[in-house]
Amino acid sequence: MFTSVQGRAVVVTGGSRGIGKGIASVFARNGARVLITGRDRAVGEVAAQELGATFVAADVASRADCERVAAIAREQLGRVDVLCANAGIFPEARLAELTEEDIDRVLNVNLKGTILAVQAFLPLLKSSGRGRVILTSSITGPITGSPGWAHYGASKAGQLGFMRTAAIELASDGITVNAVLPGNIITEGLTDLGEAYHDRMVAAIPMRKLGSVDDIAYAALFLATDEAAYITGQTIVVDGGQVLPETPEAAR
Repeated sequence: MFTSVQGRAVVVTGGSRGIGKGIASVFARNGARVLITGRDRAVGEVAAQELGATFVAADVASRADCERVAAIAREQLGRVDVLCANAGIFPEARLAELTEEDIDRVLNVNLKGTILAVQAFLPLLKSSGRGRVILTSSITGPITGSPGWAHYGASKAGQLGFMRTAAIELASDGITVNAVLPGNIITEGLTDLGEAYHDRMVAAIPMRKLGSVDDIAYAALFLATDEAAYITGQTIVVDGGQVLPETPEAAR
């Protein structure tokens, strides 16, 4: 039986929809006090009401916004034990057509935003005495590639480079830094990619189904427990076996 996270203070960036909302929901359902961020105030306030959480409108690509969220978290929650740096975007664009703006937008949110969020919350995580940083990366970039997501893959691989050094630097403060790498998960964003994309992905997964947001969230919850206190700088792949087959035929 794992130690309860009842009463712990958790911040989930990009927690108003998709995987982030799933992570926030699982922590809230297990008794944690949760604050979520997002850029869309209307969506975020509805999500916060559903979750019983606090919402703060913020853009993680802004240092000022990240520091403001940390200050509000200190005021609203009293402390922060867990930071789930989840905020991310995944606009599709082939390499030959990528604009400088496309590249900057994805790297600013997915990679720079991760670093800025961790920096802003460092004092709170240190004072917690059991600080946890949990990144939402992806199999795309660190393990696999997919046409149309070169910039996204680069940002997600970059998160893991950051994670490893951050884990070393923060170990003496008792802070662990780990990442969850989702495969194809059923979210609003995946639905927008269409039925053909959905069917193609299912065919590539040995378990013959897409994952749920809860599948990712429970991996994050484990990394936040006392039992995971000696795990740092590591990744958990949650993909139904998608990265395992050598060929499409092997997945059948």
